[in-house]
Amino acid sequence: MPGYLIRSLLLVLLAAGVSAPLAYLVAPWVGWTVFCFGLALQLAFQFRYFARLDRWSRAPCADPDLEAPRYWGGVFARIYRHEKDLRGQIAQTQAQVEMLTAAGQALNDGVVLLDRREAIEFCNTAAEVQLGLSVGVDRGQPIINLVRQPEFITYLKAGDFTQPLILRSDRVDARVLSIHVIPYADQRRLLQIKDVTQFDRLDRMRRDFVANVSHELRTPLTVLSGFLETLQEIEVDRDERQRYLALMAEQSQRMQAIVQDLLTLSAIESAPPPENEQVDMASLIDKLRRDAEALSAGKHTIVVDTDGHGDLRGSELELTSALGNLVANAVRYTPAGGTVRVSWKATSQGAEFAVEDTGIGIDAKHLPRLTERFYRVDRGRSRDAGGTGLGLAIVKHSLNRHQAQLDITSTPGVGSRFAARFPAARVAGV
Repeated sequence: MPGYLIRSLLLVLLAAGVSAPLAYLVAPWVGWTVFCFGLALQLAFQFRYFARLDRWSRAPCADPDLEAPRYWGGVFARIYRHEKDLRGQIAQTQAQVEMLTAAGQALNDGVVLLDRREAIEFCNTAAEVQLGLSVGVDRGQPIINLVRQPEFITYLKAGDFTQPLILRSDRVDARVLSIHVIPYADQRRLLQIKDVTQFDRLDRMRRDFVANVSHELRTPLTVLSGFLETLQEIEVDRDERQRYLALMAEQSQRMQAIVQDLLTLSAIESAPPPENEQVDMASLIDKLRRDAEALSAGKHTIVVDTDGHGDLRGSELELTSALGNLVANAVRYTPAGGTVRVSWKATSQGAEFAVEDTGIGIDAKHLPRLTERFYRVDRGRSRDAGGTGLGLAIVKHSLNRHQAQLDITSTPGVGSRFAARFPAARVAGV
């Protein structure tokens, strides 16, 4: 039997032991009065601790009043210990939830949790950016009310999630998203969202590259094949044969130039980091000037603007190829009578090599893609100018290997400016 029951029984027997003699010796009502008074004292004593327990149960906390002697103290201690254990478990569970939430927020992929009604229960920061959501406002809202692209709604309602949905976002920077829907926990759904914009762009560039290589090589091959068939099947005079052979040689040289540029580009991409040899920029710029004058054949004004200070650290061969491409392009795409200005400025903060022309200019929509392989603003004009479509790609990769950036500005009908900016670590002799 618990101790508090034994104590209560003893107190009742004590009250009865005192009241019985009084009832017999004095009067029955006196005995009953004493007995009831004893019980009342016992109840009042117990009620005081019961009131403390009731007050604490309404607002559990570390309460120093929640103490009592003997058996009430044991009851209070057990209840408080149990409550403390529960608080510890709740705090541990809350910490685990916060850790999982932080892990979800740290993911580069977007994560959205949907309930049975396809309403948003949770989404991380990546998903907010990708889908244009705001979890503070949109929690509890059906996701189809917020992402309203028809292909997304159709995909979600169809219920066939064996393949991800490729969604081209119309809300955030024209991103391309891959959305996986994973059913879980009794008709709930998890959306895993990957930003595949870069992969899509690279895949498009790969397809364009293959198509462009095929096109660029097919044209001279077609010419060669046609002339060969003509020479094999038809008797032509010596002058006509020489003309055909000259045209065939021209197309052969064009194919050789394309292949050589492809090999150069491949070599640059797979080569180790460039050496840190000091490149004499005064000598290099003088060579570029002479090459420009030879290519121009007196049709343009070539201007060199340099203070003669500062050299570069890197591969002289790669820098000559990259900067020479910029100068050659300026001459090729500037009409006769125009001006090509080559400038070089070097300081302790960095250096800039720039080529500015008064040529045909380039529309702004073409500028972001100019350094892609075989990308041409005007195919006919580029082919007439003698370019392979790989020059600016070679320039970009060569400059990247020297931690430099290519900045392009252009105005149609006014001219263009191509500037290669080198960091201070690549500048010597300043």
